[in-house]
Amino acid sequence: MRVTTSKSKNAESFYISKGYVNDKGVSTSVIVRKLGTLNDLLAEHGPTRDDVMEWAKKEAALETEKYKKEKQSRSVQITFHGDRQIDYNQQVLYRGGYLFLQHIYYSLCLNKTCRKLRDKYKFKYDINAILSDMIFARILEPSSKRSSFKAASEFLEKPSYELHDIYRSLDVLGNECDFIQSEVYKNSHLAGKRNDKILFYDCTNYYFEIEQEDGIKRYGKSKEHHPNPIIQMGMFMDGDGIPLAFSVFPGNANEQTSLKPLEEKVLSEFGCQKFIYCSDAGLGSEKIRNFNHMGKRAFIVTQSIKKLQAEDKEWALNKDGFKRVSDDEPIDIKKIPSDDNGLYYKEEPYTPHKLHQRLIVTYSPKFACYQKSVRDAQIARAQKKMDTGEVKRNRKNPNDPARFIDKIAVTDDGEAANIKYYIDEDKINQESLYDGLYAVSTDLLDDPASEILKVSEGRWEIEECFRIMKTDFEARPVYLQNETRIKAHFLTCFLALIVYRYLEKNIGDGYTCEEILNTLRGMNFASLQEQGFMPIYQRTKLTDRLHDICGFHTDYEFISKSQMKTIQKESKLTK
Repeated sequence: MRVTTSKSKNAESFYISKGYVNDKGVSTSVIVRKLGTLNDLLAEHGPTRDDVMEWAKKEAALETEKYKKEKQSRSVQITFHGDRQIDYNQQVLYRGGYLFLQHIYYSLCLNKTCRKLRDKYKFKYDINAILSDMIFARILEPSSKRSSFKAASEFLEKPSYELHDIYRSLDVLGNECDFIQSEVYKNSHLAGKRNDKILFYDCTNYYFEIEQEDGIKRYGKSKEHHPNPIIQMGMFMDGDGIPLAFSVFPGNANEQTSLKPLEEKVLSEFGCQKFIYCSDAGLGSEKIRNFNHMGKRAFIVTQSIKKLQAEDKEWALNKDGFKRVSDDEPIDIKKIPSDDNGLYYKEEPYTPHKLHQRLIVTYSPKFACYQKSVRDAQIARAQKKMDTGEVKRNRKNPNDPARFIDKIAVTDDGEAANIKYYIDEDKINQESLYDGLYAVSTDLLDDPASEILKVSEGRWEIEECFRIMKTDFEARPVYLQNETRIKAHFLTCFLALIVYRYLEKNIGDGYTCEEILNTLRGMNFASLQEQGFMPIYQRTKLTDRLHDICGFHTDYEFISKSQMKTIQKESKLTK
């Protein structure tokens, strides 16, 4: 501590100030205490200015001793002045939620992957800093690349690159997309054993804010029903819900054609040879089943009961022959109450073509009750359409309530008559036959049905992955035009999903995606006169869990600059 003075036109003021080195490595100082003006101090500590200065130095020495004692006891005293304005362009708020994501990022050794890219391309910018910041910004504040750079500028660790470096790096990331995916998979084993004996596959698409087709941006059936060109993404996910690999392909291509190239890459570059392929019926054609019957692979795919051959369909709709999944005991499902929460099944050999399979049909009273309630609501809407005269049917929507409306256009004598609309009871009865029923087909002929059904039930997690990417990470609409950079965009979204899912897995059950993301996005810090940081978030059980799994704490009342640098280093440690 030292004494400083400042002179104005009418007075000279005395202060006690403390020197420090700021983030840019420049020596500066901050006022700790204002002692008063010379005229006021002369009356008490005079009679001369030298007497006042001698007293002020003694006060500075006392402040130094006080500071040392407080530092030892980890208590901090910071003085604020109500009559002093803040400096121009002074950053006060800092984002800190990325520290927990950074812990996962480095545990996957993505920094080492970036080092390999740097050695290969010999560029000068820090691609590790760029990739990590783009991933963190995609999770914490998803937006454009420019806005992501702005968000990264608010992190506790400032970007070591410029905005134009981000756009340059996109070309490298897009070209090395497959290499980065394979490296992440190999390094992910360091973060824990991968459940890669079960691989789920599904496809989705993303729209562009354009009207003309260009390259792989083609018109197709958009999942969000947008009338814009789209690009499609196919993705593999392991049995624990962690994404494994992805590819992008034209929006007008049949999604079934996307599987084989990506699966061959998983087989060759990832080294996965033995696994069970699991997907919905749309990605479970006979050709795909045959492909996944080869080698050490097997398949479990959902089967549309409506598309079964007549004999198999009749067997599936028959209410006889069911067993309880939990204990394999036979049961008459016609006598089960509608509020029963059990699951029941029956099975038979299934060989629609040359491949011997096993067809398992399940029945859930709870699911049947749900489907009936949905249909009853649609019937009520259909009746309302008839009452208002709006009976036009949207044939592109299989769930359109108007499907239950039929019409009569002739009299009993065959003469022309006015058209009369009515609710088709036969249509309702036909649909009700499928209530509560669900079928899967597999080439696993000896495994227990309960285990096969358990695997199939995990398909919801890949749907959850796509939902997180589209909704929480705002991966669409896509504004980039260059195909290489488009691939880089989806790579960062894919890596962000991996980082988030690992963090979610480490946290454990009990917290929703919304709760985790809102907590991370709200973990901010206030800079206190360049001396340290004060957390300005609410401590909860979830923040405690985040600190426990990452091995550092940011929930102290005050964190000095040196302590924060230590935390930043700890978040980059790999075990």
